[in-house]
Amino acid sequence: MPDPAIRSPAARSADLIDRLRAWLPLDPGQAVLRDEYFEFVLASPAAALECHGGPEHVTGSCFVFTPDLAQVLLCFHKKGRFWVQLGGHVEPVDASVADTALREAREECGIDDLVPVGGGILDLDRHSLGGGFSCRSHWDVGFAAIARPEAAAVASDESDDVAWWPVAALPENVPPQFARRLAGVLGELTHRRG
Repeated sequence: MPDPAIRSPAARSADLIDRLRAWLPLDPGQAVLRDEYFEFVLASPAAALECHGGPEHVTGSCFVFTPDLAQVLLCFHKKGRFWVQLGGHVEPVDASVADTALREAREECGIDDLVPVGGGILDLDRHSLGGGFSCRSHWDVGFAAIARPEAAAVASDESDDVAWWPVAALPENVPPQFARRLAGVLGELTHRRG
């Protein structure tokens, strides 16, 4: 009998659709992108969230912050050769894309007691991938978590390093548009905190 904690691909897709419907992004560009995500997931609900479902698929990201939102935890990605938020592919053990984001963050930084924050989707980013990746593009869904500032982060096998960075002083080698994404996530969190 299957583990009830493991949801079917269709259930994970339905959960993502529900989260997309519930999210009213502050940025009009994110609202347009949200509509494109609806179409992408509805066109192929099972394959859209599967790593091997095609050259394009949904991934989950987690922006990890200190409680005051002044620092963000980034990993130096081995394949991409840049500093980026934590995250990765949806796995069968994940009940949702939000669970993917949190699981990947814990695995990639070694901090087990991350606390989800923000109450849902905070960011969408569809990006093409270069050499070294087996897929063509990721439809990334961003969430956030808080870590204790004294928590010792440890890099995983997928990263060369993991480190805290001031949100106002990011390293030079981040992906294009990363600063915009981070600012959007911080704007969403600030808005939700009221």
